[in-house]
Amino acid sequence: MATKGKKKQVKRQNVIIGTIAVVVLVAVVVALGVLRSQKMANREAVTLYIATGSDYATVVDSLEAHGCIGNRMVFNTMARIRNYKDNVKGGCYVLKPEDKVWNVLTKLYCGNQDAIRLTINKYRTKRQLCDYIGRKLEMESDALLQLLEDEAVCAEYGFSKATIIGMFPQNTYEIYWNTTPEKLLKRMKKEWDRFWTDARKERCNALKMTPAEVVTLASIVEEETNKDDEKADIASVYLNRLRKGMLLQADPTLKYAVGDFTLRRLLNKHIEAESPYNTYKYRGLPPGPICIPSVASIDAVLKDKPTEYLYFCARADFCGRHAFATTLAQHNANAAAFHAEMNRRKIYK
Repeated sequence: MATKGKKKQVKRQNVIIGTIAVVVLVAVVVALGVLRSQKMANREAVTLYIATGSDYATVVDSLEAHGCIGNRMVFNTMARIRNYKDNVKGGCYVLKPEDKVWNVLTKLYCGNQDAIRLTINKYRTKRQLCDYIGRKLEMESDALLQLLEDEAVCAEYGFSKATIIGMFPQNTYEIYWNTTPEKLLKRMKKEWDRFWTDARKERCNALKMTPAEVVTLASIVEEETNKDDEKADIASVYLNRLRKGMLLQADPTLKYAVGDFTLRRLLNKHIEAESPYNTYKYRGLPPGPICIPSVASIDAVLKDKPTEYLYFCARADFCGRHAFATTLAQHNANAAAFHAEMNRRKIYK
């Protein structure tokens, strides 16, 4: 009888334990369901930047600062369940108000960051380019500049220290915020290769120029005008002068040589500047681009528009366009009219 009673007691205990287990399981399932249904507290989209090497506490502090967390204890519970505390990954993450916290945690845990838009414009120097990229991405601008000043690194990508800036075509790129300088260079080389299609390469060959040389000439065209419809004419002037062995005498290269891009009037002292970028002194193209040219300027050079123009200068009405000439006498007359207007406007430097 005693044995029978013990069996009944054990059976009762098993039933109770089983019931408790079911209740606990249901409670856990319900709790998980409730937790997973939790939405972010922010009412507007938030861009969260997590620096490489950040710890969990830093991330939570940032989430709180942006008003994303309604209850830190609940978030911590979910983070423990998702095992996020030991798996923080750096990057840029866009968190939307309609996102559920569990999905956000999964996004952060997996490192599914959002790309940012990096717009490369007409930067004139590597320093300017690197400073801009350093403001947009996590990388230090000096770290990128160091690579661009390394002759061996530049040669690895098929450029020199003077021409490497041309590997950054003007455009807007989708790129991850925590991209390293090394990975950025690899990405830009892919963009360079993608830009130089077979058709563009054929045009280079017809000009007997390399893509890097075309970019260098295009950078001068870029600095000469912002009027796309006259870029081909300006390019033709320089191409004609190159073919005749004439000095380019490009004013923008003088500004680059003396390092003053604010100059509106160039003087004899500027023409005497000792620099390989001084195309009033040295024949041929300068060592590299004097800015990052637009696609329109590059294609204007590749177009190789047939003209007999050898000269041009800004028009005297200051409309932003240029007067073209085939003879030096015509050019001198155009230049005299322009300089007279500069004097009238008291523009002396």
